[in-house]
Amino acid sequence: MDTVTLGRSGLKVSRLCLGCMSYGSPSWQNWVLGEEDSRPFIRRAVELGINFFDTADVYSLGRSEEILGRALRDFGPPRHDLVIATKVFNPMGPTPNHRGLSRKHIMESIDASLRRLQLDYVDLYQIHRFDPTTPMEETLEALTDVVRAGKALYIGASSMYAWQFAQYLGLAERRGLARFVSMQNHYNLIYREEEREMIPLCRAEGIGIIPWSPLARGFLAGNRTRDHGGETLRAQNDRFAQGMYYRDDDFAVVDRVSAIAARRGVSNAEVALAWLLRQPGVTAPIIGANKPRHLEDAVRALELKLEDDELAQLAEPYRPHPVLGHGYDHPSGGIALPALAIPGR
Repeated sequence: MDTVTLGRSGLKVSRLCLGCMSYGSPSWQNWVLGEEDSRPFIRRAVELGINFFDTADVYSLGRSEEILGRALRDFGPPRHDLVIATKVFNPMGPTPNHRGLSRKHIMESIDASLRRLQLDYVDLYQIHRFDPTTPMEETLEALTDVVRAGKALYIGASSMYAWQFAQYLGLAERRGLARFVSMQNHYNLIYREEEREMIPLCRAEGIGIIPWSPLARGFLAGNRTRDHGGETLRAQNDRFAQGMYYRDDDFAVVDRVSAIAARRGVSNAEVALAWLLRQPGVTAPIIGANKPRHLEDAVRALELKLEDDELAQLAEPYRPHPVLGHGYDHPSGGIALPALAIPGR
């Protein structure tokens, strides 16, 4: 597995990142795997050379962090060979101070995440969404203190408007605060609006791009139907994906992926990931895996070299979308959370 530098930092990460939202508690989302079913995927990722793991406090309300921490402790490589990322922003309790990017919530959340992960520090601590209710200065100062305390080595951000991210970068430079090294944004063959402003900004500023949902929540696998059906539990019950994709032109993109995959004798996932890995500035797509073939397909995509005419064929059916996935203006933060409940806590 090749490694690449994350943005302008010195941090080396594998070309693929394993996203851990699918590992946690089925009571959070019915397509989520429990611990015993999750562990083999984390172990296989390590065997394949993946050193970069991404989770969030809100995934299964902490269970994802717990599962990842235990699995990597049991069969992962030494801590210095791992890059572990988590996130803060989404609701972790019923009151207003259990969410957002205030100093209070950040300081309490990093400690809680470290306890669940059983770590002294995380490599990358990310703000999951933009918080319009908290001054940017407060958020950056709190994140800087987290870094200075040694609880996180680097900070990153996730889906927001480019002008918001530019403001954060400018504030950090003017005030000598910790600077974001990465942007985790919504980017795949079906949703390419980030190419307008965010990706050029990241490339100009040396920010590593680690796209979430590189397969459009599985939509690019070609197993969805226009009536919002599909063969998997996630296809049938993922309301977030059902609200973002399923346009006629989205299916036209999938048809192109399927045609090239059939011609090449590979899976749709390999083609879609190979396209994304060819896009300028992309560091490491965050892949999900809840079937053994998902990890194998992702690794094979690293070796799949698409021809220029194939890249053009894949890009041609795309039509502009409204902004999708920022989500800070509603309680779910763009993640389609179930009713807030913290089982066993």
